[in-house]
Amino acid sequence: MVTSPVDKPSIIVSESDFTRLTRLAQSASGAQLDVAEELLTELDRAQVIPDEQTRSDIVQMGSTVTYDTDAGHTRTVTVVYPGEADIERSLISIMTPIGAALLGLSPGQSIGWVGRDNSKHTLTVTRVEKVAIPEIGF
Repeated sequence: MVTSPVDKPSIIVSESDFTRLTRLAQSASGAQLDVAEELLTELDRAQVIPDEQTRSDIVQMGSTVTYDTDAGHTRTVTVVYPGEADIERSLISIMTPIGAALLGLSPGQSIGWVGRDNSKHTLTVTRVEKVAIPEIGF
């Protein structure tokens, strides 16, 4: 099922991710402003729950996510803060359109997102595993 931008799936975000990511998005500038706005929109619609209640199969900061694209590709990436991003190592920043789209999803959920080139995409999460990442000052 293709998810339209109006019909986005429900998402869950931990309190600590919500706090840090809100600060990160609010401090964005330049080319990151569009993604920051999208991230804030996602955070606004999220169900925020205590960290200790967050399931490991929900995309959080540091999660490794496998997803299928509408183009028929399967990709595995880890969602990280901007300073840790390295596309060659499949470490994608939360401050990218796909990073913001993945936040809070769980296996079986699909979401539409718009790339930086304004092309529309849909992805479906197939697997999530939590990987510890270093804490940063957000």
